[in-house]
Amino acid sequence: MDGPVDGLPARRRGRAVGEDLRAAAVAAVLREGMSISAAARRFGLPGSTVSVWVQRFRERGHVRDDRKGGRRSTIEPERERILGILARRPGLSMYGLRDALAAEGLEFHAATVQRFLKRHGLTRETRLAQRRQPRRRWTGR
Repeated sequence: MDGPVDGLPARRRGRAVGEDLRAAAVAAVLREGMSISAAARRFGLPGSTVSVWVQRFRERGHVRDDRKGGRRSTIEPERERILGILARRPGLSMYGLRDALAAEGLEFHAATVQRFLKRHGLTRETRLAQRRQPRRRWTGR
């Protein structure tokens, strides 16, 4: 495919196809009555791909891609406990937090703790900065 089709950007080989192109291909088949192979040629896609999208739309009502890979976080269920530890000891290092969790019977690799802290924006510097905010002094007035 050399240029845009129906106002859509040209597809680059080996790249994921956006939801807009998926929707356009499915609409060509279901709304315009175009055959799957004709829609595939029109959009420069493999026929099997368009067929999968049409089937997905009929089953699920959307053409979004399935979630890929990854695992559920093992540390995320302990979020409240971790936030409690950090509230009591904001200067705690990543390794200190890992050791504090281990003392409570929760064993996590240091990288797991680091990813949790990063995901929640809980760097040591930000936690200490929050604690250092100036306190209002009471003047007795």
